[in-house]
Amino acid sequence: MQSTELDPTLTQALAHARRPGLTLIIGNKNYSSWSMRPWLAMTAFGIPFQEVRVLLDRDDTAHQIAAYSSGGRVPVLLAGEMTIWDSLAICEYLAEQFPDQHLWPRDVAARATARSICAEMHSGFAGLRGAMPMNLRMRFPGAGRTAAAQADIGRISEIWEECLSRFGHHQFLFGEFCIADAYYAPVVARFQSYGVSLAPALNAYCERVLAHPAVARWISEGVAEPERSLKYDGGPSA
Repeated sequence: MQSTELDPTLTQALAHARRPGLTLIIGNKNYSSWSMRPWLAMTAFGIPFQEVRVLLDRDDTAHQIAAYSSGGRVPVLLAGEMTIWDSLAICEYLAEQFPDQHLWPRDVAARATARSICAEMHSGFAGLRGAMPMNLRMRFPGAGRTAAAQADIGRISEIWEECLSRFGHHQFLFGEFCIADAYYAPVVARFQSYGVSLAPALNAYCERVLAHPAVARWISEGVAEPERSLKYDGGPSA
């Protein structure tokens, strides 16, 4: 895999991104939880792609993203002349294009459950995201404990406990690492940043996720990013 920073001119960057193959447009690795999800899926399953990083929270961020997608957000996957935006749509496209990789669980019941919990993450947990924005570099122990965030932590714990006991055999959520684990990996990172206390079995799951090579690489590269954002680095209210 080859990483590519945003080129000096937008025209050059877009031309570079439209080369044959897959190109994933992402935001800052330190902050962009939605970018993290398809990047992890592609990296964990060895799907080759080019990477273009658009810096978030800048005056020209919207303009830069608009060159790749009218949706106005990252991530965006460029597949030849096709543009796929939204992290879940990207993951579904990848699962279709690489069926032998089994990005979703092989078992029908497990696969249906995995899709359900990804859809729940996709459409819910606004309390957690609002109170505990992702920031891999910083630590905010005890911060962000709003009632809505606490309720979301409880629901996520319930999801993990059920999946690990029914399908995961105390490994990843469905046994082998899959899209569902990639989808919840930013939550694992948040729990680490904000010092969220979990049951021992769930702590062990978080440790396994953090130790996964793809997750460890994303976190390492995110922490090493030189860019800073006043919007995110100040931390949430306690």
